[in-house]
Amino acid sequence: LSIPGVRGDVFRKPVVKIKYQDESLEWQEEVFDDFNARVIQHEYDHIEGILFTDLISTLKRQLVKKKLQNIMDGKARPDYRMKFCNKKGR
Repeated sequence: LSIPGVRGDVFRKPVVKIKYQDESLEWQEEVFDDFNARVIQHEYDHIEGILFTDLISTLKRQLVKKKLQNIMDGKARPDYRMKFCNKKGR
């Protein structure tokens, strides 16, 4: 959903182990698999500034190049509802 009208398959590891600090600043370590592992990897990519288009094959990227250009030119329409905030952030 990050890029309207552009979809593609991305390889994700089936299991991830993450180490993090909880709200008490205590170190925790957990293992996640299946859907949760996929979501964690997806969100971590966003934190690192990586979009799924950075992870697809060169051929697939070439096939969606026109759609990506249309998005950059403001000519794209998402196939899902969007809600925009006013200038005050509400």
